[in-house]
Amino acid sequence: MKIVLAEKVSPSTLAILQKEPGWNVVTADKITSLPEELKEADALIVRSAVQADAKLLADAPKLRIIGRAGVGVDNIDAAEATRRGIVVMNTPGANAVAVAELTLGLMLSMARSIPRANAGMHAAKWDKKSLQGSELRGKTLGIVGCGRIGLEVARRAKAFGMTLLGYDPFVAPVIARENGITLVPIDEIFAESDFLSLHVGLTPQTEGLINKHSIAIMKRGIRIVNCARGELIVDEALAEAIANGHVAGAALDVFRQEPLKESPYFALENVLLSPHIAGSTDEAQEAIGIQLAQQVRDYLKLGVVQNAVNVASLTQEEYAEVSPYIEMAARLGQLLGHAGASYAEDSRPENKRPEAGHVESITLTYNGRLAELKTEMIRNAAIAGVLHGAEGVNRISASAAAAERGIRVQEDKREHVVGGTGASLRMAIHWASSNREGDWTATATVLHGHSPRLLSYDGIDIEAELSGTLVVIRNEDVPGVVGRVGTILGEHRLNIGNFALGRANGTRAGASAAARSLHVPEGEALAVVQLDVPADAEAQLASALTELAGIEAVRSVRKVELGKL
Repeated sequence: MKIVLAEKVSPSTLAILQKEPGWNVVTADKITSLPEELKEADALIVRSAVQADAKLLADAPKLRIIGRAGVGVDNIDAAEATRRGIVVMNTPGANAVAVAELTLGLMLSMARSIPRANAGMHAAKWDKKSLQGSELRGKTLGIVGCGRIGLEVARRAKAFGMTLLGYDPFVAPVIARENGITLVPIDEIFAESDFLSLHVGLTPQTEGLINKHSIAIMKRGIRIVNCARGELIVDEALAEAIANGHVAGAALDVFRQEPLKESPYFALENVLLSPHIAGSTDEAQEAIGIQLAQQVRDYLKLGVVQNAVNVASLTQEEYAEVSPYIEMAARLGQLLGHAGASYAEDSRPENKRPEAGHVESITLTYNGRLAELKTEMIRNAAIAGVLHGAEGVNRISASAAAAERGIRVQEDKREHVVGGTGASLRMAIHWASSNREGDWTATATVLHGHSPRLLSYDGIDIEAELSGTLVVIRNEDVPGVVGRVGTILGEHRLNIGNFALGRANGTRAGASAAARSLHVPEGEALAVVQLDVPADAEAQLASALTELAGIEAVRSVRKVELGKL
């Protein structure tokens, strides 16, 4: 067995691999030509400098695994690795304690003005009066994202006597309770928190989470910590809120552009800035290396896959047949994950935000040809779609991530054909909150060998392409809605790529007076509109969605971004 360490690792990391009898471990200082070393290599370990691209992988015919000492895999061509049957692993969570400790350190620094006190003393100033601070004890900490890092923050904040509120639709309530966290709607987090800490991944739903509107909801004097992703914050909005005193301070370790060269924060004294150092501790780097060495060892010796970011091992023929359904399942999961997260939503402007809901179960039914295939990666892709944006979830780790979050996953295989297609997947998710619960279902297939298509949604038959930017509209089945939708989108210069319609059978309670006066069935209709949205048209889309939500017969409007996970 040959393992190539293309970049420097710690002695402890190296020792784990060298301990295995018969293993040839080549360290970075011994490599003169990486392509030459990879010709007989079984495993490649990299950090961030080496680019494991298609060209490099072409020189590694025997490679079985690529290990990334860290979380990001931007330097690894995972798609090419998958095509070649190479497992790609990273090491999420190994730096969780390091990030959590910096988060608490930044909170303390803001509460007690530690950086200003230090600077004053170095300038020979004994400015005691202006440095009177506040305690963490008794304050409310809002944690957005209760994955590994969020939970580590909670455990430490609890020791300071803080009240913990959390928002994470992908964490079971029992896990939150065990860590002293009360799960609440995100608006309640904003309104009640004295300190707000962000620990979510970057998705279309979380980008710009801290913006002018969310800041307006926040308690005056709130302090914000971001050790997650810079894109979660609209910098201009936060800087303005700090300047006018609505936000008392912020501590930021991550930024939209790194390294940070220009920023509205530079002129603000009560903003603490650090150069993305949350995970940069000796202990974290050691833990990352040791964890990766153990993962690589266990895979090569036992076939155990941990923290992989690509698909499981399939033959080339099996992968060719199953891969379109893997992508279809991921997008169907994203669509239903969106639905469940907002199932309690009333899209009218006065009540747009959902109450906190949590996934309790996911049921997958494979029909027709799908029932005969290896469906593990289809299942994982579906779960990963539902949990899209949750920390550490990918198509290999999805099942374990669901179990960790207390989500039940059930599978059923049926050979009969549904909807006239040779193979289809039906997915149902059950969501619950403190006072409501709901089931959302959908069925999808793949047409022409590559095109994922929605066949039904919450009991309504509809055929719609599962790709790109979708606007999902639920409305009373009355005349005029479709025309009004088209007009609004046209007025905002948004091009419609596809417009799919469906209607419920039977009647539904709660139709408006308009529906009754027109003597139409008291039913519900569904529209799935695929839009072409240029990068500079997000404001137009947001405005259009607000107008769509204001149509009298419209019950809900949701934007869903579907793409590869």
